[in-house]
Amino acid sequence: MQFKSQRNTKFMVELALMVAIIVVMSLTPLGYIRTPGLSITLLTIPVAVGAVLLGPLGGAICGAAFGLTSFYQCFGLTAFGTVLLSINPIGTFITTVVMRILVGWLTGLIFKAVHSSARLSKLSYYIACLCCPLLNTLLFMSSLVIFFYNTEYIQGFASALGAANPLTFVLAFVGIQGAVEAVICFLIASILTRTLYKALKVGGLHAKAD
Repeated sequence: MQFKSQRNTKFMVELALMVAIIVVMSLTPLGYIRTPGLSITLLTIPVAVGAVLLGPLGGAICGAAFGLTSFYQCFGLTAFGTVLLSINPIGTFITTVVMRILVGWLTGLIFKAVHSSARLSKLSYYIACLCCPLLNTLLFMSSLVIFFYNTEYIQGFASALGAANPLTFVLAFVGIQGAVEAVICFLIASILTRTLYKALKVGGLHAKAD
């Protein structure tokens, strides 16, 4: 019972730390690289770290923190998010928050599945940390297309980019931004997760937090 309590306390402390990092990054230039359209976000880094260290549950909560800070940006802090919120508040919430919860949760599940494989265990950190930004781009843009593609605002972007359909719009709109996010998260998060996972010896905690 005491050991279980200690594990629960450790989980909560580490989770609180990861959420605090996400919040601080979101409120400083560390979290976003501003561009005229979508901002390049670096918040997938702590989400990936949280998903690996704390499992799917921890990843989902870190994703929720990421999503809520992103949703907060839609209240006049970014032009793109502000317009989306004015068009469809529910769609904006799903796009910015729900999709990010799924990103953290799925990243945790992917790491758990790959890490349990004897042949792929050593690669699990890298695979999870690459999947996190890719999932973020895929799920965010999928939701954006579902809720906003046919709006005049997004059609303006599509026309400017010469995109004739949702797929070409996504590829043109994400472009270099998606690649930059993926590379940065992969390089930084994979180093952090591999080091911290071993240093904190969270193998048992990870299984418990699923």
